[in-house]
Amino acid sequence: MTESQRFQLGTIGALSLSVVSSVSIVICNKALISTLGFTFATTLTSWHLLVTFCSLHVARWMRFFEHKPFDPKAVMGFGILNGSSIGLLNLSLGFNSVGFYQMTKLAIIPCTVLLETLFYRKKFSRNIQLALTVLLFGVGIATVTDLQLNLLGSVLSMFAIVTTCIAQIMTNTIQKKFKVSSTQLLYQSCPYQSITLFIVGPFLDWLLTNQNVFAFNYTQNVVAFIVLSCLISVSVNFSTFLVIGKTSPVTYQVLGHLKTCLVLAFGYVLLRDPFSWRNILGIVIAMLGMILYSYCCSLESQQKSIEAASLLSQVNESETDPLINVEKGSGNLPDSVVAQAPSWNSSKDQHV
Repeated sequence: MTESQRFQLGTIGALSLSVVSSVSIVICNKALISTLGFTFATTLTSWHLLVTFCSLHVARWMRFFEHKPFDPKAVMGFGILNGSSIGLLNLSLGFNSVGFYQMTKLAIIPCTVLLETLFYRKKFSRNIQLALTVLLFGVGIATVTDLQLNLLGSVLSMFAIVTTCIAQIMTNTIQKKFKVSSTQLLYQSCPYQSITLFIVGPFLDWLLTNQNVFAFNYTQNVVAFIVLSCLISVSVNFSTFLVIGKTSPVTYQVLGHLKTCLVLAFGYVLLRDPFSWRNILGIVIAMLGMILYSYCCSLESQQKSIEAASLLSQVNESETDPLINVEKGSGNLPDSVVAQAPSWNSSKDQHV
């Protein structure tokens, strides 16, 4: 199996793990919040991250991965930013209607595209843009119902969009810049994320629910579902970093909308949630957009591989042909090679 095939297999595995774990934790949390009345989402997320860190610490102790420390300031800033984005998204949901919150989530993709275009000079082809437009249109039809606007909710949503986009872009950038794996980055950033949410979580939950998380009646069923949710969260957090590291923040957001469609479908099939033809039409359009996006990404990836291979072969030929000519004593070097030789030598002398 070639390195390219291994990478593709690893990417498919990461995407599948992310979908399965995310849908599972949504169903678990829905039962915890809707059925058992445990509505403290931000505090629950801090427990998720704490359990994830403990699990990774055990995995490190058992030498499943190697600890690779790097810039502490970057790790701290990333962890606090990531934790803040989670808290802001929960606040956005609490101070806005469900429809406006879904619009907030939809806005993350175009915002991410804009930021990567402006600051990283990344280019998105027209086919990719078309596929993303179809996807967002379909998810909008399926999920957006009412749009009730208010100033505080709009400001919170704006901050939630910006912090989420930056945090996801940083997830991809840090892994490539410092050459760390998703597991290594998650292990080092988890404490900062967990502490951030553990400090602000109870206050935010009290602000949104008028209830104290520490005064809640923790029955056996509540504790069992909390433990199950925390265990599933280990896979969710790991697969999130893995997917963003192997693909891109935009692809991760596309995957997130796939999860939304799957949750809607599972809710209808398993939980008998209310469903309409509008939901079905939106899901179908969204799935078409996802298929189109995957197809366009695959085509562009193949074209880049062909161009890279062609460029490599040209470089190899330009390096070997002059040497062969010199060894044969012909002395007929191309003018471009003769012109480049002095500058290469002078550059080399400067480096020495």
